[in-house]
Amino acid sequence: MFEIPWISPLEVTMILRLLVAAVLGGIVGLERGSGDRPAGFRTHILVCVGSTLFMLVSIYGFDGVTAVEDVGTRRDTARIAAQVVSGIGFLGAGTILHEGLTIRGLTTAASLWMVSAIGLAVGSGMLLLATVATILTMVTLVTFHSWEKRFAGNNRSERRFIRISAKNNSGVITSITGYLASKGVRIKTMNIKTDREKNNLVLELYVKVERGMDLTEIMRGLQRIDGVITLENA
Repeated sequence: MFEIPWISPLEVTMILRLLVAAVLGGIVGLERGSGDRPAGFRTHILVCVGSTLFMLVSIYGFDGVTAVEDVGTRRDTARIAAQVVSGIGFLGAGTILHEGLTIRGLTTAASLWMVSAIGLAVGSGMLLLATVATILTMVTLVTFHSWEKRFAGNNRSERRFIRISAKNNSGVITSITGYLASKGVRIKTMNIKTDREKNNLVLELYVKVERGMDLTEIMRGLQRIDGVITLENA
C-alpha cells in the first residue's frame, strides 16, 4: 500500500471507509432524490458518512487514553453506535409529511435509518456486509416499488379525484361527506379552499371507490345535494 509519511496506515484505512460510506450512501440517495423526496442524495451521503465517523471514533478514538484502574480497557465501543441508532429517529421523523389524510415520507425515513446502519457497518470494517445491505436496500426501493404498484393496480378499489364547488352554507361539507360515506366511498384526502368574493367553497377530494360501483350515479347524487354548484371528476 502507498504510504504517506504523515498519515498512519490506520488513518488511511479510516479514510477509505469514509469514502466507501459516501459511495454506498450516495447510491441510496440517488434513488430517493430522483423522486423529489424530502431527503435525497446529499442527505443520505451525510447520514452514512456521519454514522461511519461516529463508529470510527467509537472504536479507535480512545486508543491513546491511559487506563486508570482498568477503566480505559473496559470501554464500551457500542455506546456511540447505540446513540446513532436512537438519534437518527429525529432526522427520519422530519421527513414524514402529513398531507390531509395521507402520510408521506415513511419510506424515506426508513431509508435514512438503513443508511445509518450501513455507515455503522462500514465504520466497523464490515465492508462486504455493508455492500450487501446497500444492494438489498436498492432492490427494495426500486424493484419492490414497481411490484407494489402492480399489486395495488390489481386491488379491488381505485382512487378518483373529485372537485366540488359549493355555496358556503352551514352543513354543506357534512352533507357531502355524509353522502359519500353512505355510498361506501372512502375519502383519502380532502382540501378545502374558500372563494370569499363569491362566498363559495371548493372541495378537492381524493376518494377510494370499490370496483363495480356506479360512479355516475354517485356524482348525480352529489349534484342533488343542496348548495352544490359544479362537479369535476377525474
